[in-house]
Amino acid sequence: MCNYCGCREFPLIGRLTEEHGEIEETAGSLRRAIGEGRYGDAVPLLEELLALLVPHTATEESGLFAELRAEGSLAEEVDRLCAEHGDIHGVLGTVDRAAPDWPAVLAALRRLRRHIDKEEHGLFPAAAVMLPIPAWDRITPERRAAGR
Repeated sequence: MCNYCGCREFPLIGRLTEEHGEIEETAGSLRRAIGEGRYGDAVPLLEELLALLVPHTATEESGLFAELRAEGSLAEEVDRLCAEHGDIHGVLGTVDRAAPDWPAVLAALRRLRRHIDKEEHGLFPAAAVMLPIPAWDRITPERRAAGR
């Protein structure tokens, strides 16, 4: 994760970045379990990863991505990232827990790593510049919780 542009100062981006760290940590544990043949550990780690990913991507898509799509400049990139969400979730969410296709899971984890990098080093800094203050007011977690 970067520290150079200041986009993490926006509360939603800061939260999403923290979640990316948790997701990457869990994905790394899953990758190691698979690589070491600890498949009994891998299935619960897959479930843990999905429990992190599903609400994370929902927050991205209903908040930041929705505002970026409405603003227009980054709509195509947002569409690509949403398609990647669908691809990654599609693989990880449909793994047969009784007979997992671990190579497919590992490939999805590689795509997940690249996906997070695109958001952290491309989309998030661009969003900090592109979105107007009223958009940030709408998607700032503290403001939404307070009803503002």
